[in-house]
Amino acid sequence: MTIQDMQRSISKNALILGVFAALTVALVAVIQQGTAEPIREAQRLAKMAALAEILPTKSYDNSLLDMQITLDDPLLGNRAPTPAYIATLAGEPTAIILQATAPDGYSGAIELLIGIMADGRLSGVRVLQHKETPGLGDKIELSKSDWITHFTGKSLNNPRAERWTVKKERGDFDQFAGATITPRAVVKAVQRALQFFDANQANLFAQRLTASAQEANQ
Repeated sequence: MTIQDMQRSISKNALILGVFAALTVALVAVIQQGTAEPIREAQRLAKMAALAEILPTKSYDNSLLDMQITLDDPLLGNRAPTPAYIATLAGEPTAIILQATAPDGYSGAIELLIGIMADGRLSGVRVLQHKETPGLGDKIELSKSDWITHFTGKSLNNPRAERWTVKKERGDFDQFAGATITPRAVVKAVQRALQFFDANQANLFAQRLTASAQEANQ
């Protein structure tokens, strides 16, 4: 084979590889475009289901994902601004779902969703993410135990402030056998979220309703 033949062969192979690469990129782009919307919709539905778990079914009639505000307050413990979701019934605010973080879990931060009714009662608490020890600290998950459900119906003054801790520290909340740090961290984070709500309730609801009125007039 002459040098010219080798050059032609190399050029031909390079052209084939280039065409193949271009077709592959185009195919990937088409697949991504075709699946992006279904993935976004699936994520939206999953998030709606998670939020709906926390509030009584008949306590709101709006789309929670369409009624959100962004919060950034030390009491919530989040590292960055996070969304909160306002529930309304016939246009009136009935509850809010806050995202909060317990930074002092045994194995790191514990991220929470906390539902609070307009009268200050907890409608529910759920764990979004954690790194607690399997078989011990992971009992904060609803799938592992019903411990997290015992917040429902509690409020800032029920129990009294000094009893917002685990029973080992003369509080009202159970700890886990061999694991006190995890439940204590969650209890304190929920208490701080209630303190935040108590101090900011009027502004939280007014902010969202004002924004909604402006959107309706556009």
